[in-house]
Amino acid sequence: MKEGIHPKYEEVDVRCACGNTFKTSSTTCQPIQTDICSACHPFYTGKQKFVDAAGRVEKFKKKFGGNYFKNSASTTKK
Repeated sequence: MKEGIHPKYEEVDVRCACGNTFKTSSTTCQPIQTDICSACHPFYTGKQKFVDAAGRVEKFKKKFGGNYFKNSASTTKK
């Protein structure tokens, strides 16, 4: 292997939004912040967690309302 062409691989701290912290190895050499980790992910905890990403459900309902699919089905009928 050639000398001096490989990035540094160091131990860094990872901090989750839930407050959990742990160490891992990375080439970034800077602390890493993440939104979800194994301590708070529903797959690992077994708890269902509803995350509404910036009100997308309300935005969809406001844009399309409740009659959007009913009207489009009746207009395609000939």
